[in-house]
Amino acid sequence: MLEELAAHLAVVRPGERAVVALDGVDGAGKTVLGRELATLLAPRREVHRVGVDAFHRPRTERYARGRTAEGFYRDSYDHRAIRDRLVRAFRAGLPWVHAVHDVELEVTIDPSPEPPAGDDALLLVDGVFLHRPELADLWDASVWVEVPFAVSVSRGNARFGAVGPEEGDPESATNARYVGGQRLYLEEVAPSRRATWVLDNADLHRPVLRSGES
Repeated sequence: MLEELAAHLAVVRPGERAVVALDGVDGAGKTVLGRELATLLAPRREVHRVGVDAFHRPRTERYARGRTAEGFYRDSYDHRAIRDRLVRAFRAGLPWVHAVHDVELEVTIDPSPEPPAGDDALLLVDGVFLHRPELADLWDASVWVEVPFAVSVSRGNARFGAVGPEEGDPESATNARYVGGQRLYLEEVAPSRRATWVLDNADLHRPVLRSGES
């Protein structure tokens, strides 16, 4: 599956800078997928990777609506920075940034810009909510990583420690902000219908790739 998907990505806008979104719910496996694809693509064209978690808005803005699902979906990310300082700068062959905010330390950061990408470079951007209207027109192609919440919630929370019944239950209060926000996204945007490819990643040992409905 990885070889098949890498072959598709290798010919996205050949000879031009291209940007591909790897979208999916928390715990779907987007970051690992990006890392694996970058390794496979490196012999074929220049490739870069960025996660949108480095483009969070400050905490006061993220929680302006309280610990709500609405706030998680509407207010988490700096869409202007993703558009202008990352994607548009990369595509134009200008210096671009890979981060604007450290969400763990809760500090705004201003890293030295990355040098201009080569004429045939590919940028892989992984994260949640990438097909939302504010960002959907940025991508030359996209992958929706499909995983049900019954699988993704435990998988995602395992990154932070042991997963008990509360942490593993998509319907629990512990997960209400994040699962609820992602359900809003699924209802409003239907990302699997907008993606170029859909990757069923529920079984990590048997992922299935199919063309999207876009």
